[in-house]
Amino acid sequence: MKLRSMIGALSAALVFVSSASAQVPQETVAPKAPTAAAVAPPAAPAIAPALTQQDLDAWLDGYLPYALASADIAGAVVVVVKDGQVLTEKGYGYADVKSHRPVDPKATLFRPGSVSKLFTWTAVMQQVEAGKINLDGDVNQYLDFKIPPYDGKPVTMRQLMTHTAGFAETIKHLFPADAKALLPLDKFISRWTPNRIFPPGEVPAYSNYGAALAGYIVQRTSGEPFDQYLARHVFAPLGMNHSSFSQPLAPNLLAGMASGYLRASGPPQPYEFVGPAPAGSLATTGDDVSRFMIAHLNNGQFGSARILQEATAKAMHAPQRQYVPPLNGMALGFYHEDRNGHVIIGHGGDTVAFHSDLHLLLNDNVGIFISMNSAGKDGLVENVRQNLLSGFMDRYYPAPSPVLATPPTAKADAAVMQGTYWSSRRVDTGFLRLLGLLGQVKVAAGKDGTLVVSAFKDDSGAPLVWREVGPFIWKDASGKHTLAAAVKDGKVTGFGEDDLGAIMVFQPVPFAANAGWNLPLLGGMVGVLLLMLALWPIQALVRRRYGQAFPLSGRTAQLYRAVRIAALADLLALGGFVIIAQAAGTKLALFDDPLDIWLRLLQLLCLVGLVGAGLSVWNAVRVWTEGGRSWWAKTSVTVTMLALVAFAWFVFSLQLISPSLNY
Repeated sequence: MKLRSMIGALSAALVFVSSASAQVPQETVAPKAPTAAAVAPPAAPAIAPALTQQDLDAWLDGYLPYALASADIAGAVVVVVKDGQVLTEKGYGYADVKSHRPVDPKATLFRPGSVSKLFTWTAVMQQVEAGKINLDGDVNQYLDFKIPPYDGKPVTMRQLMTHTAGFAETIKHLFPADAKALLPLDKFISRWTPNRIFPPGEVPAYSNYGAALAGYIVQRTSGEPFDQYLARHVFAPLGMNHSSFSQPLAPNLLAGMASGYLRASGPPQPYEFVGPAPAGSLATTGDDVSRFMIAHLNNGQFGSARILQEATAKAMHAPQRQYVPPLNGMALGFYHEDRNGHVIIGHGGDTVAFHSDLHLLLNDNVGIFISMNSAGKDGLVENVRQNLLSGFMDRYYPAPSPVLATPPTAKADAAVMQGTYWSSRRVDTGFLRLLGLLGQVKVAAGKDGTLVVSAFKDDSGAPLVWREVGPFIWKDASGKHTLAAAVKDGKVTGFGEDDLGAIMVFQPVPFAANAGWNLPLLGGMVGVLLLMLALWPIQALVRRRYGQAFPLSGRTAQLYRAVRIAALADLLALGGFVIIAQAAGTKLALFDDPLDIWLRLLQLLCLVGLVGAGLSVWNAVRVWTEGGRSWWAKTSVTVTMLALVAFAWFVFSLQLISPSLNY
């Protein structure tokens, strides 16, 4: 299942495992049009085989080489651990396409993105053990600046670890262009605190800033730079000799770094620097990650080394709260992804080029890690990694899908669900509020009481159809995905899906921000302004052709021209903001200080547009109150005025003009 509607960037947040030797890929010609089958693993057998290296290697070899080639992904590393040992670790494809350097699970470094957070949260729990951090105390006691309270309530470390501190999403400085643009951790954290848009502890809203703040607190309470703390207290005890949070990466490690790609058939991407380093700057090998997985599966112990006490590790893995029952909730830093009757905790991670997942089957003592160095064609990397977990679970830990009856309330509940929603993980400051307008999710009810949610599609891109199986609980046709809603006083306050509900929910969009009327208004405004600007020179040419003088003079002529100049400024400003927002998918390095001057120029154009809106109102009043003006003149000046006033609405509602350049 794919979530495709939220302007890919906001999912950029920021994982994997080992075998004795890298597998050198055979040359494979990818099909012209990858289908769902191209990235789906072989069907599960009727009787579940034992999880052995021989069977697992055969299954992986039957799935991943073709899946990677079909999706245009350069390479992958996969590690599976079981009962305290590496069961298999394999490399597929290329670490570097041009040189045909194969992926070596022991030597090739990947960027696991937000899987890095699991190491940060582990460091936090070490400091909790040491008595230096209180999970439920105000984090301001550990900081050299102040996080403002929300309705008098402070932020706690537990809320940071469960992504419920209430922070809005941030984009600026997320992926600096190079080492020179990289801010030190203390500067990144303290220069701007994102808006808190939810009461603490109430709404899951995934936050890179929150994880970086936790890492900074570790730095403060331990007295060691964050990257050095991880190296000494996590990597060294586990023997993770090819792992580092440091940026830039040390030359000896950089030599083994896999190249990252948007697509394997395209050029390599530059090394990705991560602004909130504790949230995603780790570089590591599959073999190194195997040690971390084994340590957590053994409740903090790897061989003779212990990174957490058993009680601490168990507390870290335990569920904290389900925000939309019965969907999975967060543990402390890990999110629960229980399926097929098995308790699973894990985390995903994405940079622009690298895409990873880590899963721990706690009661089965099994861990899985995958990391890939390409986004692939049409973002098919998401299918590959999701299908890897689902295929693995259905093969080795299958569970029958119970036949659940549709309750008689299905049609009524579906009617209540209908509407427009947006993610709790959203930008709330500055011009990137535009993403919140463009990325809204529509829920539609069928006549039979089923639901279609625009954000959720299958591997082929077709919308999933959801059938109610309990009060405000739905299943897709496969029975493997669950959607559920929280309802209060007969109204939906939010809904989630089992792959996402631990870290974000979808909430009803307030009327003022609803795309249902804002987008048609935006389209109509653009159409009117384009038509007006197109007619301006055409009318001048026609008058010149027939030798006619411009019919207006004095103040009326000045207002006529000023309104059209304002319309041009409106379109240039809006176009500029849209172009920049679209770059959020693959060019996150753009969102840094050098962009500020361009944002100020666009804001200046917006100011011209606002002045023009005022002048258009004045012009309309003059035309309507002057005698002798035609109905055509009155109609055209009114439509023009409405378009310019609509632009003013978008300037204020989307914060296209803002004193601050933080977003």
